[in-house]
Amino acid sequence: MSAPPSPQRACAGTCPAMVAAVPLGQGRSSQAALLPNTGEMCTCSMPSCDLERSEVQNLPGLGVSDKGLRTSVNCTGAATLEGFTTASNIQGKVLLLTICAAGIGGTFQFGYNLSIINAPTLHIQDFTNETWWARTGQPLPDHLVLLVWSLIVSLYPLGGLFGALLAGPLAIKLGRKKSLLVNNVFVVAAAILFGFSRRAGSFEMIMLGRLLVGVSAGVSMNVQPMYLGESAPKELRGAVAMTSAIFTALGVVMGQVVGLRELLGGPQAWPLLLASCLVPGLLQLASLPLLPESPRYLLIDCGDTEACLAALQRLRGPADVAGELAELEQERAACRDRRARRPWELFRERALRRQVASLVVLGSAMELCGNDTVYAYASGVFREAGIPEEKVQYAIIGTGSCELLTAFVSCVVIERLGRRVLLMGGYCLMTCWGSVFTVALYLQSSIPWMPYLAMSCIFAFILSFGIGPAGVTGILATELFDQTARPAAYMVSGALMWTMLFLVGLGFPFIMEGLSHFIYVPFLGVCVCGAIYTGFFLPETKGKTFLEISEELHRLNFPRKSPGPTWRDPEVILSTEL
Repeated sequence: MSAPPSPQRACAGTCPAMVAAVPLGQGRSSQAALLPNTGEMCTCSMPSCDLERSEVQNLPGLGVSDKGLRTSVNCTGAATLEGFTTASNIQGKVLLLTICAAGIGGTFQFGYNLSIINAPTLHIQDFTNETWWARTGQPLPDHLVLLVWSLIVSLYPLGGLFGALLAGPLAIKLGRKKSLLVNNVFVVAAAILFGFSRRAGSFEMIMLGRLLVGVSAGVSMNVQPMYLGESAPKELRGAVAMTSAIFTALGVVMGQVVGLRELLGGPQAWPLLLASCLVPGLLQLASLPLLPESPRYLLIDCGDTEACLAALQRLRGPADVAGELAELEQERAACRDRRARRPWELFRERALRRQVASLVVLGSAMELCGNDTVYAYASGVFREAGIPEEKVQYAIIGTGSCELLTAFVSCVVIERLGRRVLLMGGYCLMTCWGSVFTVALYLQSSIPWMPYLAMSCIFAFILSFGIGPAGVTGILATELFDQTARPAAYMVSGALMWTMLFLVGLGFPFIMEGLSHFIYVPFLGVCVCGAIYTGFFLPETKGKTFLEISEELHRLNFPRKSPGPTWRDPEVILSTEL
């Protein structure tokens, strides 16, 4: 039993209750901070100071004696331990640094590489023609130049599809953090290809580079929310997972800014623009190794209790992690003797019927709701509204900034409003603004102020998308599936997303030609279906543990059967309150 601190240091002159270390077994050194400290009898004269004492059975795998004393001191006065707040702030920064390190080389890369390709469109097409001329002595026909450019653009989602299929096995074998680190190999290789493509006179290097950054984006889009969702406490899980959408929107905006003609969007600097994806990759390689791995992966997948405890202590700081560790042990017991699922097995198992349906329906709705096509229409609408040609690029940056703003707002309110409210509200608002946008497109040639209404609808539509579907949809695979099915669920979700992105990009020109001003009618139908499905079939997961979510989904999948077996908490042997 260590010596108690002075009354002034312990309670700042308010409560002289003393706190000492809990008596542990031989494994004390690495787990001393797990349980609340055991102190002497409280001599505080304040009536608001209560001393609770309970004897509980030891959690399995903690390395402490089977019966340890647990004592806690609760003071409603100003009693605080000096240094506790400082340590809490320092440790709170670990979670923030983990979010930033995972995001800068994760979904940020997806948004960044998605947007930087727009600025050098004409320059790359000219380079393709010049390269062909130098090789053959003849210019490349315009339709073939357009074909090469289409391949350069479409190889990005194709690579994303390969990356999504690769993400699951990587996350299982290497872990979440190591998968993100290894993923930067594709970024480095792509940056080298981009940087030397002009000097080598090879547009094929650009095509291969786009394929590689697509693979990188496919891996990071799946592994990053998985890593952050498993590392965050349940009270912050939604907000932490929503940061993936924030970094995606931030990547889009940064790509639009860097691609300005005044920066790297000029005819000579475009190889540097494409190769600039190396910078966020290097930032992640320098920072992420210093941060902890997912505690759930370490305990449930690897069975490494020591590493799990160390990761929890770094992520949670001086807070008591015994309760969270008990939840992890419950998950571990529930997943015991079960191997990781394969993607096709998710569709066969009845116990996962509601989860898979939600993943497929809402994942498809996010990609088919028409948000990407709004960006395609933005330039033309801005010109119709009278914005000068040289200023259109700045107006387009405003569209990306809108999505970034709403991603921040959603991150703040998601734990208050819940997932269902944000999803339904987002889709309903998108339906409203998309309808007005359709009317404005139809009447813009006959009513002078209609182009301004159409421009306003573009911003409103993007804001509505950012409120809910942009971020909440990415959380579904983390919260609806358990540890053994989660990697496979992200493979299905990622493959679906990239396939839809490819099909929309391929079919959008034909839809636009066939429907003209009514192009948004099919997308509005998708938004309505997304709102209806969310309202009737998607369970709320706000503030629930993974086990509580699993039990609720089990009841939904088997409404006439009793709930599945659950693992009980450690048995309480004795509990008294003085």
